Amino acid sequence: MGKAMLRQIVDYSTRADPYPLYEELRRTPVFHDEDGPYLVSTYHEIHGLLHDPRISSDPRNLTLSSSDPLAQDEADDSALPPVFLKLDPPDHDRLRRITNRPFGPPHSPHRVHDMRGELDGIVAGLIDGIAHAGNLDRVDLVEQFSYPFPVTVICRLLGIPHEDESRFHGWADTIAASLDPAPDADPAERQKDASAAQMELGMYLGGLIEDRRSNPGEDMLSHLAAVDEEPDGALSTLEIVSTAALLLIAGHETTVNLITNGMLTLLRHPDVLQRLREDPGLSVPIVEELLRYEPPVQMLPRRSTLADIEVGGVHIPKGATVSLILASGNRDPKRFEDPDRFDPDRKDIQHLGLGSGIHSCFGAPLARLEAALALSELARRLENPRLLEDPPPYRQNAVLRGPRHLPIGCDGIRTP
Repeated sequence: MGKAMLRQIVDYSTRADPYPLYEELRRTPVFHDEDGPYLVSTYHEIHGLLHDPRISSDPRNLTLSSSDPLAQDEADDSALPPVFLKLDPPDHDRLRRITNRPFGPPHSPHRVHDMRGELDGIVAGLIDGIAHAGNLDRVDLVEQFSYPFPVTVICRLLGIPHEDESRFHGWADTIAASLDPAPDADPAERQKDASAAQMELGMYLGGLIEDRRSNPGEDMLSHLAAVDEEPDGALSTLEIVSTAALLLIAGHETTVNLITNGMLTLLRHPDVLQRLREDPGLSVPIVEELLRYEPPVQMLPRRSTLADIEVGGVHIPKGATVSLILASGNRDPKRFEDPDRFDPDRKDIQHLGLGSGIHSCFGAPLARLEAALALSELARRLENPRLLEDPPPYRQNAVLRGPRHLPIGCDGIRTP
């Protein structure tokens, strides 16, 4: 195994199929890469570290190398307060508890469930749009479906006025481009555009938050903006803006990849696609298996140790950088039988696709529902869908891995 293993993983030539590299990496479950980080690649070791309080998610605890091969894969949001994704307890716990109140149990147990009808309508509208656009011989499923779907959902969740959704889409596009730059993109220009978009988005959300404090609705922004007498207190305007930006960036990019990876996998497994067409309920186990087999988040690249720890017989010193290769753990044969086989009937599927522990995916219930509805409707309504490029062109980003485009053809679109 080469010393610069992380560079091999990040190298674009491996993007379409990084799994042979992960298999090689698992031979040394805790590998000290020459660029500095310790790469942890096996299921039980990753799972243990996700629950270990000696592992920090706060980037202020990191000592990053100037040669960090993942430097471009995170947006610079330093103008805003840290989101709970990048904080440790107790700050993490307070922010996550407050943010969860309008989103899920126990305070808002029906929030995601009650969005189902609206999600159905968005999915149907996007598929209708593919039909109306014509040219079914070549459809880009990313551009025409899986990219616009999640950002529209986030707009509805936050309560963005319908007339402003196009502006919100534009900011999302610019920020997403900073996470997945084109190979010939100018880094300085890219960062300038992303910073401008973040500033415009922040100012827009700040104004909307103030309006919701005076004229609250039932949307998530209204609930976050409300004065709260509970022990955790209320979020400041900047904290709400940070949280909304997190929902936009993390919730959008991961769901795009989950849906796109899902359709790519189903088109490669036409027997499963046919089963889904006949039984939409199969979408639930299919999504769980996809989260194991082709997770939209491949790794958590920047954790740090708050103390000396031992993992898999390897001593990792305090202050070291640790990268958890989730996608490798999901293919660990010591945890999953025949792990390289896509099997929606798999019974034991406690995957790492949505993380685990205190930083498990905040939006997991919504992402699961979005993907299940999207895949079941695409399977039902697309007549004889087929891949036009395999592998398709992938995004540059090695952390948030998925096709940049997914060109498919089909014979027609069935009516809703």
